[in-house]
Amino acid sequence: MQTSLPLTGVRVFDLTRILAGPTCTQLLGDLGADIIKVEKPFVGDDTRTWGPPYVKDRLGNDTTESAYYLSANRNKRSVTIDLSQPAGIELAKKFVEKSDVLIENFKVGGLAKLGLGYEDIREQFPHLVYCSVTGFGQTGPYAPRAGYDFLAQGIGGIMSITGAPEGEPVKVGVGIADVMTGMYASTAILAALRHRDATGEGQHIDTCLLDTQISWLINEGTNYLISGEIPKRLGNEHPNIVPYKVFSTSDGYVILAVGNDRQFKDWCTAAGADDLKDDERFKTNPLRIKNREVLYQKMPSFMKRKTTKEWLSIMEEVKVPCSPVNNIEQVFDDPHVKHREMKIEMDHELSGSGKVPLIGNPLKLSATPPQYRRPPPTLGQHTEEVLSEMLELNSQEIKELRDKGAI
Repeated sequence: MQTSLPLTGVRVFDLTRILAGPTCTQLLGDLGADIIKVEKPFVGDDTRTWGPPYVKDRLGNDTTESAYYLSANRNKRSVTIDLSQPAGIELAKKFVEKSDVLIENFKVGGLAKLGLGYEDIREQFPHLVYCSVTGFGQTGPYAPRAGYDFLAQGIGGIMSITGAPEGEPVKVGVGIADVMTGMYASTAILAALRHRDATGEGQHIDTCLLDTQISWLINEGTNYLISGEIPKRLGNEHPNIVPYKVFSTSDGYVILAVGNDRQFKDWCTAAGADDLKDDERFKTNPLRIKNREVLYQKMPSFMKRKTTKEWLSIMEEVKVPCSPVNNIEQVFDDPHVKHREMKIEMDHELSGSGKVPLIGNPLKLSATPPQYRRPPPTLGQHTEEVLSEMLELNSQEIKELRDKGAI
């Protein structure tokens, strides 16, 4: 039985909520870090109420745990602390003293007002890796603004290249700017911890949704920087590869992703499209890009001659990338997805079945794979446990904190 994980011994004081920060700390928790999730008493993480759906109890009634909250909060311990109370702030500082990382997503300057900003505590806790997650960063004209994933997608350009060419701009279907900010933040924290372990020096990490959103414009952003031409929405088409899009079959849809000239020729042979294979306008990828409209007028008639299942089988045989367009139910029913264990179940005390289904961690480490040790906690579930364990408080001292409104 594996007992050690790569981040065993790392403690994270987690002052984040919603999605970006919790995504980061869930990833760190999956890899063994002890995540102390701080929540406001009687309220908790906003996403606890972001439903339906909610976990159902034994009578089929909704509990207080939403699917949204469950998606990003396993492997954490929930502690309630009221940071609006002086005693709550003092308690938080005691936790920080015993933590390796503090991560927060308050508005810029929000924690400084409480005496918990990086500049307020860096000398007292020089070892601390302090990570701030905001919408627009700690500096710049937009820094004071509240940040939301939707806004970052709009300002950051991804919506301008997402959607049908003649339609309105479309956001990505999940909060991808939040999720990617969480991933970048986790990478930065690991780098800062390595630096801290080598030098003893902590540091401040400034991550934000907008910077992250711009970073994953990737090739389209670089296309603009090199060419000066503003990319446009192409629907399901690719700016640099043709053919690469969704096609109708006789009974549904498939994605055809032809990445090189050999694959295009093999598709032509399999489809019986010898006239397209021999057409000089389509001999190379640059020529196909130049003549994409003509090619895309000719290909659909060939694609509609076979079923989705037939195309998947034929393309697999000739090694041309092709896939179905699954709905979410089909995703989790896919045999490969099942093999990769991307759906997991964890015990949960509020669930009528005793279990909650969750999405698995995509990291597959041969020696220290992620472990699912703790289900997403109920509000304040571990307050007394953590106060006793970390701060060595007895029951009377914990009661006094409750009487003061600190927890």
